[in-house]
Amino acid sequence: MDMKLPDASLLRIDQGRTAKATRSIGEILVEAGFLDADAALKIAKAQQQHGLRFGDAAVKLKLLTMADIEFALARQFEYPYLDPADGSVSRNVVSAFRPFGPFAEQMRSLRTRLGMQQAANPSLPRTVAILSAMPGEGRSFIAANLAVAFSQMGERTLLVDADLRRPSQHLMFNLPSRLGLSNMLLGRAGPECIAKVPHFFDLSVLTAGSTPPNPQELLTRSRFTTMLDEAAVVFDVVIVDSPAASLYADAQIIGSRSSASVLVTRARKTDANVLRRVHASLSECGAKIVGTVLNDA
Repeated sequence: MDMKLPDASLLRIDQGRTAKATRSIGEILVEAGFLDADAALKIAKAQQQHGLRFGDAAVKLKLLTMADIEFALARQFEYPYLDPADGSVSRNVVSAFRPFGPFAEQMRSLRTRLGMQQAANPSLPRTVAILSAMPGEGRSFIAANLAVAFSQMGERTLLVDADLRRPSQHLMFNLPSRLGLSNMLLGRAGPECIAKVPHFFDLSVLTAGSTPPNPQELLTRSRFTTMLDEAAVVFDVVIVDSPAASLYADAQIIGSRSSASVLVTRARKTDANVLRRVHASLSECGAKIVGTVLNDA
């Protein structure tokens, strides 16, 4: 199974970014409809007269807000995020809409810690399983937001929905799920199932695909391990969503085939005894648990 993207495709992406990086803040704001040409000229004159930066001059003239300037800077520095009115991604993907808030900062902190783990073991592929003991603890929520956080850093990121029982990443990113991981594991589909997420240059999603009657048997196949290994060559980081570990052995399989695992818990919901049993079970199966996330959302 060859998952490599054509060199020409990668070249086109890189060229597009170079062109965007040369645009001024004013050009970005005019193109996005925040300013018209006359307002941009007025700001430029005030900028020269008072020795201000373009954004400071625009805010002083009350033609723009700091949120508008943050939007332009994000575009200029290839740090994509969505307008609050954008409906292309679920509101649960908080990092996609509010990249400067406290939750996004927590995702960046988790991203940094995982990056440090990788730096200490550079020979390991960067496949991270997101696990939890029970349903409703926020596995898919954390997986989606962490994937966005990695992609915003310019890391080529693949989010894999390996919850073949109750998948949700296609809903998070408004993607079709007719073909996906389950179809690839059956050998009935290839890397064309991997979808790029609009507006996020470096984020791709492999949805769960058709719901199979035998998810555990599919994940046990060597094809799943091969797919993860090949994805780790094409992408800088692979985030793998999973079902609840206390209910299904799927999570143990996913954790054992990933280079690192993060265990998600939820305030006022996670049962400590269940969590201990799941932690022990995952460790016995070879899952390398590198940290725990307390989800208070």
